[in-house]
Amino acid sequence: MKSFYVLTLFPEMIEQTLSYSITGRAINDGLINVEAVNIRDFTKDKHRHVDDYPYGGGAGMVMQPQPIYDAYKSIGERAEGSRVLYMSPQGRTFDQSMAEELSKEDSIVILCGHYEGVDERVIEEIVTDEVSIGDFVLTGGELAAVTIIDAVSRLVPGVLNKEESHENESFSDGLLEYPQYTRPPEFMGRQVPDILLSGHHANIDKWRREQSIIRTYDKRPDLLEKAELTDKEKKFVQQLKNKER
Repeated sequence: MKSFYVLTLFPEMIEQTLSYSITGRAINDGLINVEAVNIRDFTKDKHRHVDDYPYGGGAGMVMQPQPIYDAYKSIGERAEGSRVLYMSPQGRTFDQSMAEELSKEDSIVILCGHYEGVDERVIEEIVTDEVSIGDFVLTGGELAAVTIIDAVSRLVPGVLNKEESHENESFSDGLLEYPQYTRPPEFMGRQVPDILLSGHHANIDKWRREQSIIRTYDKRPDLLEKAELTDKEKKFVQQLKNKER
């Protein structure tokens, strides 16, 4: 069972958000374990403060190192040797390849910051990876942590059933996913492509692959540089480029 330990000031945000849908089912089935550790429970301040003014002045407050470190130590041997992720806009950008990398870990610890950030000394002491989910700033790290847990959990064997398989999803092979359709066959004058109604699975697979390449070329051409393409598909991409000239 894969375990996630989240060091947070708002454990309810983690527990409640992940209790639904696929992650909720995976937790109930014992495939993943999510434990939200309340950093505030480890403060020595009688008013339960976990932050203080930054040395050197400046706006906002900074999370103190002691409550975070003690919260981390409380996990004990359960997370010994685990990678410790700190949610930070300064970190490595999280993507599907990192999700696959993390899915191979038995357990992961995630530290969620707040206010103006976390005392640098505790980052140096316990954090192995600073991770960002994009070039923007959130109020705290909880939403980022939930995003990572969701993405990694989908790669844990047994979490997705056959119908929910991640193998053909966007980014699974470096490409965006092909367009999807369901009933009715016509909606507001727009038809489902005939190929999808043909029942010819080989042709459908070929069409879907081409559509993935076209969609990636149109929306995220940067992904094509690292995508796994055959020589024939590379020629197809070149044909798309030639049409624009």
